[in-house]
Amino acid sequence: MSIILTQVARLAARFDELTNQMADPEVAADFSRLNELDRERNEIEEIAQTYRRHQEAARQLEDNQLLLADGDDEIRLLAELEIEQLEAEMAALENAMRVMLLPKDPKDDRHVIVEVRAGTGGEEAGLFAAELYRMYVRWAEAHSYKTEILSLSETGLGGLKEVVFAVKGKGAYSKLKYESGVHRVQRVPVTESQGRIHTSAATVAVLPEADEIDVQIEDKDIRIDIFRSSGPGGQSVNTTDSAVRLTHLPTGIVISCQDEKSQLQNKLKAMRILRSRLLEMEELKRQQEQGAARRSQIGSGDRSEKIRTYNFPQSRVTDHRINKTVHQLDTVMNGDLDDFIEELAAFDQAERLQAMSDETAA
Repeated sequence: MSIILTQVARLAARFDELTNQMADPEVAADFSRLNELDRERNEIEEIAQTYRRHQEAARQLEDNQLLLADGDDEIRLLAELEIEQLEAEMAALENAMRVMLLPKDPKDDRHVIVEVRAGTGGEEAGLFAAELYRMYVRWAEAHSYKTEILSLSETGLGGLKEVVFAVKGKGAYSKLKYESGVHRVQRVPVTESQGRIHTSAATVAVLPEADEIDVQIEDKDIRIDIFRSSGPGGQSVNTTDSAVRLTHLPTGIVISCQDEKSQLQNKLKAMRILRSRLLEMEELKRQQEQGAARRSQIGSGDRSEKIRTYNFPQSRVTDHRINKTVHQLDTVMNGDLDDFIEELAAFDQAERLQAMSDETAA
């Protein structure tokens, strides 16, 4: 813990330094500089305050340990009780400081783009993909996030071949990033006449929405094709050449958008999806360079990994990464995902803390 305390003490000293600089009249007169210092100060304020509480508890612990030599039995008993409480408080503060020292994912505060695609299972997979989409929309509504469909392709029975939608709100990525992977459903399909349980699947990819400054896309790297929208339209959506297909030539990524009435709107949506996919590719490349340890963490976004099973006959949902099972399938499908999200985040945090401890020990 001494290494951790040294790091935290350095940050606490920096916090005091920033506070003093901001009190300087010359700095206060420079709005840009003041904002820069204030932003840095806010980032380390919580850990600095936690360190101060830890230091105060350490001083109180030392004082109470001296009282153990007192000849008064009552004073010694009170000191022992106080020591027990202070040691527990210090342990909690030390753990809190370890967590605060973990590198923050700079993408956590971003909006997200979620892609849900039907996998194995034919029409049943499409129906399940539609239910997953509704599950995420209901979760977003419950947390006051806004959703926006970017691309949608339906099946004949009311299912979805694919839906790409945005979830807008601060911290959306920090919550939904654990949903990437293969979601499996076990139930009797509506098309099954003999009542047999089938297993189908859908894939989910959660991408932090990228800004133009994150990913630079050259015009020469894009081929744009215009075509007539198809499928359910209305309001002239499928009667004009407004659908847009973008092909990113260096990677071969193809994005099609046809849900808006104008070419420009569809192109803008397609570019949002393309930027986010390119940002994801860069992130996966970086993870591969860092080695297998990082890729093994649950937040790696590997969409080929089976992460969760939804068993309708047993009303059971099981997350295979944390071995968590609940028998409340209806509430989960209505968007009640918070228990899973919180436990996945806690598990990820514990894994990163262990990795940090291993690095410190080495």
